Amino acid sequence: MNNLAVITQDIYSTRESFAAVLTDQNISFEKEAGFAIQVLQNNEYTLKAAMNDRQAVVNAVNNVAAIGISLNPAKKQAYLVPRKNKIYLEISYMGLIDLAVSTGSIKWAQAALVHENDGFALNGYDAPPTHTFNPFSTQRGALIGVYVVVKTADGDYLTHTMSIADVYAIRDRSEAWKAGNKGPWKTDEGEMVKKTVVKQAYKYWPKTERLDQAIHHLNTDGGEGINFSDSNTPAVDPDLLPRLRKKVEAARDADELAKVWKDGLGEVRATKDMNTYNAFKAAVAARGSVLRGEAVPTETPPDDGNTIDEQPHRASDPDDGFGRDDQGGTQE
Repeated sequence: MNNLAVITQDIYSTRESFAAVLTDQNISFEKEAGFAIQVLQNNEYTLKAAMNDRQAVVNAVNNVAAIGISLNPAKKQAYLVPRKNKIYLEISYMGLIDLAVSTGSIKWAQAALVHENDGFALNGYDAPPTHTFNPFSTQRGALIGVYVVVKTADGDYLTHTMSIADVYAIRDRSEAWKAGNKGPWKTDEGEMVKKTVVKQAYKYWPKTERLDQAIHHLNTDGGEGINFSDSNTPAVDPDLLPRLRKKVEAARDADELAKVWKDGLGEVRATKDMNTYNAFKAAVAARGSVLRGEAVPTETPPDDGNTIDEQPHRASDPDDGFGRDDQGGTQE
């Protein structure tokens, strides 16, 4: 039995499990099995990856049913892709939007890239932005950001924006980026940028179970999330905290301390490490107390928005990158 015949048999063996987890009765097992086999028979490298981990193919086909999305190439919702010598179910940003629309979360959505020579104006987050550009121009300039705007079932508009720097900060720590030249960030960067803003924005849309499941899949089995337990994930620079503490201690007044806090927070935020964040914050709070002639706190102060000298705290971004708002609450 050749490799394609083996994988074909594996795929058709999922008929019962596919039906058991199917969430959208409009999805046909026969059609999805056919789409999957078509992908494998048209690409020897993909077939080789499938043979290397046959269970991954089975899992991918079952996830099609569980999430309620199609491998139909005409719909461009989802694909079977080889990565790290196995098969992954990859959901496109259009697939995520289609899920949100079909489940009633939103009426429609549009994601778009913004270049430096475009005209762009944010008209509040409850209204569509103004985005003007020549779609045929080759002089739009560098990519500087991305946004997605949706209309909810209640007729409200929700707009979410991200700078390209914020997108790349997420990209650099994702498993899909670490996949190298064959990863989607290398082959389809624009689509991945749009997917990133959709994945972040969906948290503010009306909740649906299928959309939640799709995002969870992308961040776990799909390899697009940040795996903090992966031994290949770079460790926090051991010199970062000592270096920042030296700068904190060298601050001679509140203005200098404000600058240390603002500049250092960007570096700390990139690590996504709460221990480093808390230690840096405590050092700034302690130095602020010294500069004001107060007693130095002996432990990390509570995050009530008033523990760090007012100026350095307000100089930071309201979202410090750790899910806290500027008043110490937790963002939803």
